[in-house]
Amino acid sequence: MLLRPVRDSSQDAEAVRSAAHAARTAADGTGGGPPLPVPADPDAGRWHSHIRHLARTDPGGCWLAEDAAGRTVGAALSTRREGTWGLSLLAVRPEAQGRGVGTALLRRAMEHGRACLRGIVCGTSHPAAARVCRRAGLELHPAMRLAGAVRVKRLPVPDGVVAEGGPGDRDLMDSVDRRLRGGAHGPDHEELLRHTRLLVTDDFTGSGYCYVREEGTAGGVELLAATSRRLATRLLTAALGVLGEGRPVLVHSLTAEQQWAVDVGLAAGLEVSTAGYVCLRGMRPPTPYIPSAAFL
Repeated sequence: MLLRPVRDSSQDAEAVRSAAHAARTAADGTGGGPPLPVPADPDAGRWHSHIRHLARTDPGGCWLAEDAAGRTVGAALSTRREGTWGLSLLAVRPEAQGRGVGTALLRRAMEHGRACLRGIVCGTSHPAAARVCRRAGLELHPAMRLAGAVRVKRLPVPDGVVAEGGPGDRDLMDSVDRRLRGGAHGPDHEELLRHTRLLVTDDFTGSGYCYVREEGTAGGVELLAATSRRLATRLLTAALGVLGEGRPVLVHSLTAEQQWAVDVGLAAGLEVSTAGYVCLRGMRPPTPYIPSAAFL
């Protein structure tokens, strides 16, 4: 087996996407999906863009595993943002599982975050998720998800102004990130803006932002961060309103600290269920905060 960095190319992006999709498809039959979230029906264009973005910003954290014939059998994607390390993908093709491929990839990804005091991973309910995250030195915080058809008419009108955001809000968002997770998302905001809709709120009490995922069969929140629960409630309420009456919605990775989000979801007619973990090192669960599985 050969491990090599992921290159910023369409070929390597497809190799990563294909390995992740194969791991997801094989695991779906046993329930729980792979250890780390992989979209059930990944959009190739968006995935390629995401993978190439990480290959550019974190060449030391993105790795491919190849067999003797040069076929990709696994991949890992990890990031380092101002002292906060994140692991967004660890996938091994089913025919290569049990051969140490995942362990080798995880070791390389962890080396990328060796100097980071903090770490964050969104893990699924797959039995291997707990093992992977504990091996990486993270604490497991059980998570919930909201799912169902949103009932916008049941929601109150947001209690303040929520505006469309854009590149000019980068400093505001980085400031909120540092306060909640100890490190700004930085260049990840540029990638998020290419594929999701940004909502921002900012008043004399604080600020916050929310990326809304409008594509696909189910909409949802890609990432939400705010300086208070009141502002986070405002943003999530507005995001569900943007998605529209009756739209299928998924909101993942809610720790017990995000009761404000549970309340908004229940008011909108969504159902709450347990779903995986938010795994952390060197930090308490950020709140109010909904992490992105891809950008953490």
